[in-house]
Amino acid sequence: MSKNRIITLLTDFGLSDVYVGVMKGAIAQINPQLKVIDITHQIPSQNIAAGRFCLMTAFAYFPPETVHIAVVDPGVGSNRRGIAVKCANCLLVGPDNGLFSGVLSRESAIAAVELTNPQYWRIPEPSSTFHGRDIFAAAGAHLANGVALEELGRAVRAASLVQLQIPNCAVTGTGAVGCVQYVDRYGNLITNIPNDCIIGNNWSVTITNSPDTICIPSGKTYSDSKPGDLIAIVGSDGWLEIAVNSGSAQSVLQLQVGDKVEIIYIDCV
Repeated sequence: MSKNRIITLLTDFGLSDVYVGVMKGAIAQINPQLKVIDITHQIPSQNIAAGRFCLMTAFAYFPPETVHIAVVDPGVGSNRRGIAVKCANCLLVGPDNGLFSGVLSRESAIAAVELTNPQYWRIPEPSSTFHGRDIFAAAGAHLANGVALEELGRAVRAASLVQLQIPNCAVTGTGAVGCVQYVDRYGNLITNIPNDCIIGNNWSVTITNSPDTICIPSGKTYSDSKPGDLIAIVGSDGWLEIAVNSGSAQSVLQLQVGDKVEIIYIDCV
């Protein structure tokens, strides 16, 4: 019996080619009644870290048992595994390359399988360059249609799933140390320092990836700084981020994913 779960799609395919459309066509061939929601298709090309962050940010806004198909897959056609994972509040389908490690830092994997059963692929001999269409879209649609996870392939240990390696956030005696985990389209530098690491209002952020240490004052909104000035705030998803009022913090600071960021509980002087 059809479950008619929601399916989401997150990819780095962009919107100028046919790739997203044909994935939706592959889903519709299995059940045209399934509801498909696009999270984004503008993940920077082959940027697994950005896909990890965006899926981690988005998944909690969908109903339980939503099937999230994510494809940022520079290793397509190689020996990297295609997987499906069942969590308490969602199902995940895509490459086993760390793309799901953000979600899995918040949701424990109940079960996981490698997608080895061609009965639930679009075709028995899938393209070596488009598993999003031939394996992931089909497997996700079958899951949404009520097929049991274990039917899709052989079981794998949740502990064996690939984890994307980015520096952890750590509390220090003077604040906290973390790193940039995502750069959004505005150039805001979103760190992996959560708001529960921030105590009170008397804090600033230091950047040491330049010849001089840069001290950035904190605020509650982007407009708490003058146009063109740096400011550190807690963003809508609870992470410390560094911004420039009416500008790009990434352009100013030239920081990349993984670069160090530190909170200190003193005023900038």
